[in-house]
Amino acid sequence: MVTFVRCATAADAVAAVRDGDGTAKFVGGGTALVLLLQMRLVQVDTLVGVRTIGDVPGWSGIEQRGNVLWIGGGVTLAEVAGSALVRGYAPSLARAASVVGNVRVRNAATLAGNIAEADYASDPPAVLVSLDASVVVHDGARQRAVLARDVFTDFYTTSLDESDLVIGVAVPLVDGSVSAYRKFASRSMEDRPCVGVAVSARFEDGAVGALEVVIGAVSGTPQRWPEITERAWGRRLAAPLMATIADRYADAVDPIADIRGSAWYRREMVRVNVRRALEEVAASADD
Repeated sequence: MVTFVRCATAADAVAAVRDGDGTAKFVGGGTALVLLLQMRLVQVDTLVGVRTIGDVPGWSGIEQRGNVLWIGGGVTLAEVAGSALVRGYAPSLARAASVVGNVRVRNAATLAGNIAEADYASDPPAVLVSLDASVVVHDGARQRAVLARDVFTDFYTTSLDESDLVIGVAVPLVDGSVSAYRKFASRSMEDRPCVGVAVSARFEDGAVGALEVVIGAVSGTPQRWPEITERAWGRRLAAPLMATIADRYADAVDPIADIRGSAWYRREMVRVNVRRALEEVAASADD
């Protein structure tokens, strides 16, 4: 029998999971964890409810804090997708949140829970890496920020301790930056992506000041090759350059094969969707 514990503070929630000694887990929206429990892929004695946490400033909100966009640990994917702040400052994240599962899932699932699950084929992780976002966690005594690129370490695995509670996400706001996310689903659009491409760029006088391209759903972690994108710095993002970056990413990626596509198919979809995502950010910069 599974016991449900509702916590009002971050410290209480962390303590409850820690006291479980591996048999307790945090639960927010529960869209992933409950399914895993039903399939008997996860066994726990205690579920620690965190939706009612009230001592974390901004837990249920999205707000601008100086040069950072803050998204609290209790914020749902639907709220991320519908936020004017997210759409304005991080449109790629709004787009990624809007295409996770279906509306029922998005109305229950939180961005924090999505991060903690570390599903290799979910949409937000690649975007968070591309935006240089930080995941803010509470260990019961203090909070710390971990770069998203350092959080995801393997299939359904993170660098966080099992008792680390994700209390929010901090996305740096950079003047002149634009972003885009492309989800390619080989089956239903409600399905997880076969390939996801997240691009973030900053332009200076029409030339690339910075560029990040991150590939999701092709491996255990979001994939990026800065040595490829850095070659675009100081140059105009013209069609030949976009095609070259897309080709080099397709050559660099070592994709898995599953029911959503073979390794060869995924590599070709990386080629196509990297180019199209770059075209999207280039067009946004011209607007």
